[in-house]
Amino acid sequence: MMAAAADGLGSIAIDTTQLNMSVTDPTAWATAMNNLGMVPVGLPGQQLVSDSICVPGFDPSLNMMTGITPINPMIPGLGLVPPPPPTEVAVLKEIIHCKSCTLFPQNPNLPPPSTRERPPGCKTVFVGGLPENATEEIIQEVFEQCGDITAIRKSKKNFCHIRFAEEFMVDKAIYLSGYRMRLGSSTDKKDSGRLHVDFAQARDDFYEWECKQRMRAREERHRRKLEEDRLRPPSPPAIMHYSEHEAALLAEKLKDDGKFSEAITVLLSWIERGEVNRRSANQFYSMVQSANSHVRRLMNEKATHEQEMEEAKENFKNALTGILTQFEQIVAVFNASTRQKAWDHFSKAQRKNIDIWRKHSEELRNAQSEQLMGIRREEEMEMSDDENCDSPPKKMRVDESALAAQAYALKEENDSLRWQLDAYRNEVELLKQEKEQLFRTEENLTKEQQLQFLQQTMQGMQQQLLTIQEELNNKKSELEQAKEEQSHTQALLKVLQEQLKGAKELVETNGPSHEDPDESNVLTVALVNQDRENNIEKRSQGLKSEKEALLIGIISTFLHVHPFGANIEYLWSYMQQLDSKISANEIETLLLRLPRMFKQEFTGVGATLEKRWKLCAFEGIKSP
Repeated sequence: MMAAAADGLGSIAIDTTQLNMSVTDPTAWATAMNNLGMVPVGLPGQQLVSDSICVPGFDPSLNMMTGITPINPMIPGLGLVPPPPPTEVAVLKEIIHCKSCTLFPQNPNLPPPSTRERPPGCKTVFVGGLPENATEEIIQEVFEQCGDITAIRKSKKNFCHIRFAEEFMVDKAIYLSGYRMRLGSSTDKKDSGRLHVDFAQARDDFYEWECKQRMRAREERHRRKLEEDRLRPPSPPAIMHYSEHEAALLAEKLKDDGKFSEAITVLLSWIERGEVNRRSANQFYSMVQSANSHVRRLMNEKATHEQEMEEAKENFKNALTGILTQFEQIVAVFNASTRQKAWDHFSKAQRKNIDIWRKHSEELRNAQSEQLMGIRREEEMEMSDDENCDSPPKKMRVDESALAAQAYALKEENDSLRWQLDAYRNEVELLKQEKEQLFRTEENLTKEQQLQFLQQTMQGMQQQLLTIQEELNNKKSELEQAKEEQSHTQALLKVLQEQLKGAKELVETNGPSHEDPDESNVLTVALVNQDRENNIEKRSQGLKSEKEALLIGIISTFLHVHPFGANIEYLWSYMQQLDSKISANEIETLLLRLPRMFKQEFTGVGATLEKRWKLCAFEGIKSP
C-alpha cells in the first residue's frame, strides 16, 4: 500500500519539461489546478471547478451519498486527469503525458463531443477510436488515472468497454472524450486515433442500481413503519369472552378497589355484546349490584377528601393569620422608626429606604388582610345558609348521614329482593310453558296413535274387502263354469235321448239283434270322448305357445319366492332381464287368463294403494 501511494504521488509530480506551461507562471498553474478540481495553495483567486462536479449535489462531508464515497484528490493518477468542468465555465484542456502514449486535446473552437443519456447506475463506458496498435495495458494505463478498473473488454475493431468500481469515475473518463491518442512518438496512422468516450448500458450496473434502489425502498418503508408505530395510539387491552368462570372472577375484581376500573370496562363490554340472557341474568345482576355498592365507597372517599380539604383550609387560614400578625408587627416597627425620636438619627437615604419599605409592607399587609377577610366572609355565608336551612349540629348531621346510608342499603336490599322475585316469577312462567308444551305433545301423540290405529283398521278392512271381492269373482267364475257344464250335459242328454229313440224305432222295425246295443255303446263312448277332448281344448286355450308356458313357469317361480306378492312393474323389470322385448301388458293379460293360478290383491291406503299379484295354484291343491 505504501508503494502504491508512492507511485500515485510520483504520478502526480509530473516532469515540468513535459508540460507546455511555465511553472513559475502563477496564472497558468492556477488554471491547471482548477481543472484538476484542487484549490492552489498560496495562490490568489477562486476555484473554477467545484469539488462535486462529478456527481451533482454531492457533499463530501456526508461521506455517503447513493453509495458513492467522497473524492480523494490523493488517489493514484488523480492529478493527471482533471474532472469534467461545468458547462457554464469554459475550461482549457491540457496535454496529458503517459508512459506509453500522449493525449492531445481537441481544438477548443470545435463543439464538445456528444454523449448519450446516462443510464441509471452507470459504471461502464464505451471507448471508441482507439489506435489499432493499442493494447489492454495501454488502455488500462490511460484510464486507470480515472479510478479503479474492474474489467476491460477490448474488441478487434478499435473499441472497448471499461467498467469502473464507482459511478463518479465514469465522469472522469467522459472528460477524455475528444482527445487524440498517440502511441509513443510514432506518426503512423495505426498508432494514433481520436478517442470517443460515452456512457454504456451494462446489465451488471443496472442490476446493482436496482439492488440499491430496493434497499433504499426497504429502509424507507422500515423507517415509515417505525414512525407510524411510534405515532399510533396504544390499542386497548383485549376483552376476554364471557363464561361462568370468567364472570365469577370478574365479580371478585368488582369488589376490589384497585381492580374496579379494569373490571367495570369488561362488564360494560359484555353487556354491550349482548351476553345477558335468562340463564345469566342473575349473575349479571349480582355484578351490577356490586358495581352499585361501589358508589357508597366513592361517596365515602369523597367525604374523606372534603374533610381533608376543610382541614387544609383551616390550616391555611391559621397560617395566613400568623403571617398577617407578623406583617402587623413589621408595620409597627416601621411606624416606630418614623417617629421623631428615632427618625432624626437616620440619614436621608436611610429615611427614604425605610419609607419605601414601610409602604411596601403596608400594601402586603392590606392584601393579606383582605384575603383573610374574604375567607371569613365565605365561612359566614356558609353558616348563614346552614342556619336558613335549619340544619342541626354536626353530630346530628353525622347521625343523619348514617341513617341515610342505612336507608339506602335497605332500599338496595329491597330492590335486590324484588328483582329476585321477578326472576323466580319468570322461572315459574317458563316451567308452566314447558308443562303446557309437554301436555300438548302428549295430546298430539295420543291423537297420532289413534289416527295410526284407524289407518291400520282401514287398511285391514280394505284388504278384507279385496279378498271378499276376489272370492266373489272366483265363485262367479265357478258358477259360470258349472252352468256351462250343466248346459253341456243337458245337450248330451238330449242327444242321448234322441239316439235312444232312434235305436228303439230301429229295434221295433228290424227286430231284435245283438249288434244294436254295442253300436249304441260305441256312440255314447265316442260322445263322451269327444266331450272330454272339447274340455281339454277349452282348458288349453290359455296356453297358445311354448313361450307362454315358459313365462308362466318363470312367473310362478318368482311369485312363489315372493309370498307377499309383487306388482306388475316389479315382475316386468325382472322378466325384462330375460326377454327385453316383453311388455308389462303382455304379462298382465297372461296372468288374467289364468285366474286359478294367479290372483290380484290390493294393498295400502289412499296414495299408497297398490296392486299385487300372488300365486294361488297351490291353494286349490291344499283345499279338500
